[in-house]
Amino acid sequence: MAVTARRPGLTDRTPAPLLFVFGAVSQYAGAAVAVLLFTSVPAAGVAWLRVVAAAVVLAVWRRPWRILAAWRLVVAFGVVLACMNLAFYLAIERLPLGTAVAIEFLGPIAVAAAGTRTLRDGGAFLLAASGVALIADVQWQVSPLGVIYALTAAGLWAIYILLGSRVARTGTGIDGLAAGMVAGALVLAPFTAGPALPALTRPALLAACLAVGVLSSVVPYVLDQFVLARTGPGRFALLLSLLPATAAVVGAVVLAQVPSPAEAAGIGLVVAAVAARSPSG
Repeated sequence: MAVTARRPGLTDRTPAPLLFVFGAVSQYAGAAVAVLLFTSVPAAGVAWLRVVAAAVVLAVWRRPWRILAAWRLVVAFGVVLACMNLAFYLAIERLPLGTAVAIEFLGPIAVAAAGTRTLRDGGAFLLAASGVALIADVQWQVSPLGVIYALTAAGLWAIYILLGSRVARTGTGIDGLAAGMVAGALVLAPFTAGPALPALTRPALLAACLAVGVLSSVVPYVLDQFVLARTGPGRFALLLSLLPATAAVVGAVVLAQVPSPAEAAGIGLVVAAVAARSPSG
């Protein structure tokens, strides 16, 4: 009996770099919408609703309760992911979007440098650290707490990468992400559900907060899986260098957050560092 080949879908026909750019724009458009919501809902509340929205969508789609064998690891992964999102939102409440994203990238570059210990990754880390130092020097006088939150997000991103690689080795894929999101939403609820109350009484506001979760978590994370499958880690690592620049552009267009020359130079150094790190990093 002949087997009919599956017709290529939209994601198969779309060039992988274009999928990545779409995911990046979606991710930071969601972050920009979140910044606009901070006047009505505290950042902690928006951060929690982002995690809740992603958890609900991914749980309905993937039914992650099937992977209970690795539940301890998945719970740790999800809690770190949720805390990373919270720290990032507390940072962008105080800092320009592109600036916070550039600082946050110090985390994955540090993981690459520590993991491979090559001159290439060491140089990439020094480039990134120089860029972050430039940015922090500009922003410290404006909001030292914002810089601290962004650096906290960077540290949590590093831990997220280490835990995420272990989750990936269990073969759970997006199922692990879905279960982790559910765990993160439940663990953060006692601390962040209160700030989310203003959105719970206003349907339009709640819808906007939940849309942030879909834009910033579901769309980019799922598209990343398609891009990784088609490009491999080498080209994907290069594509990651687009993220700080994308965040800066979205921040300038949507939020009128135009970086100063020093901040632009710092973001440029971080972009160069991400592009320069080794593909395995």
